[in-house]
Amino acid sequence: MSHNPIRPWRNMDRRKSRQIMVGKVAVGGDAPISVQTMTNTITSDVAATLEQVQRCAVAGADIVRISTPDEDSTRALKAIVAESPVPIVADIHFHYKRAIEAAEAGAACLRINPGNIGDAKRVAEVVRAAKDHGCSIRIGVNAGSLERHLLEKYGEPCPDAMVESGLDHIKLLQDNDFHEFKISVKASDVFLAAAAYQALADATDAPIHLGITEAGGLVSGTVKSAVGLGNLLWSGIGDTIRVSLSADPVEEVKVGYEILKSLGLRHRGVTIISCPSCARQGFDVIKTVSALEDRLAHITTSMSLSIIGCVVNGPGEALMTDIGFTGGGAGSGMVYLAGKQSHKLNNEQMIDHIVELVEEKAASIEAAEAAQAAE
Repeated sequence: MSHNPIRPWRNMDRRKSRQIMVGKVAVGGDAPISVQTMTNTITSDVAATLEQVQRCAVAGADIVRISTPDEDSTRALKAIVAESPVPIVADIHFHYKRAIEAAEAGAACLRINPGNIGDAKRVAEVVRAAKDHGCSIRIGVNAGSLERHLLEKYGEPCPDAMVESGLDHIKLLQDNDFHEFKISVKASDVFLAAAAYQALADATDAPIHLGITEAGGLVSGTVKSAVGLGNLLWSGIGDTIRVSLSADPVEEVKVGYEILKSLGLRHRGVTIISCPSCARQGFDVIKTVSALEDRLAHITTSMSLSIIGCVVNGPGEALMTDIGFTGGGAGSGMVYLAGKQSHKLNNEQMIDHIVELVEEKAASIEAAEAAQAAE
């Protein structure tokens, strides 16, 4: 909502963390909270994997993770990295040689659990490869794959066990004088994940990667992730996020941005504020919003648009958005620009006209930003 003043009750104190680089993307410190996703193609199918990476990048993904379970995958990774528009994280489990191969292939980051890839010698070899090739590392603790000795000690996955696992892995890296790491403590249970992340945030200054793992399908997983990640982000925890959905990875990116946008932590594209519709609506709100979401998907410039079916809340919402349309009577409604009434509009022309207004606003904002950057 570009023309609105900042309200003090919206302010959040973000946890102070040190900053690392994942390729060209800064993570932690004062860097924007980055949005990640993960491909679900067979990695050795370079064309299919690259196509998915590129679609995710267009949707706004800052970083994309790719599973590399075998040599065919790490061989393919080199070609994928060469063409990828965003940094690639290689997902490694158990096989330390895959981590070394991924670093050599150009991965920007290795997702590993140092304690799961072998003895101290093997960890040292992976760290050496990461240093030699400019890789960062993500320590990925998961409630579903905790070390046996921790399960025996605590009896079940719990926040203390997850944090202890993470700190043990941190020590393995620090013992090898490696500090370019971030860390996650994921669980599919929202309460377990939130408690583990809160304890982890107090125990380290490392950048934190947030996720509710295996959250579910598009609807259920979105809700679960919004509750879990939103709670942590609101409390200032989190430097990079991934929404885990049984869905197209592009949907993970979209949901990630919507969570961040709802908290004012990232701004990308058009935020549509719309009513659920009722018998008072002066036009088909649901159909209109669906059409606008589709036709405005190409807009990356941040702005707000209100689409309200009647005059009960419409004018008030329009006061707080860049562009607004409120349903009236007799087949027409009112257009608002920067919170002020502008002109009446026939419902039949509404979608095309609003798309035109948004595109003009985006072009104007981009031109102003370009002129400011040139000064």
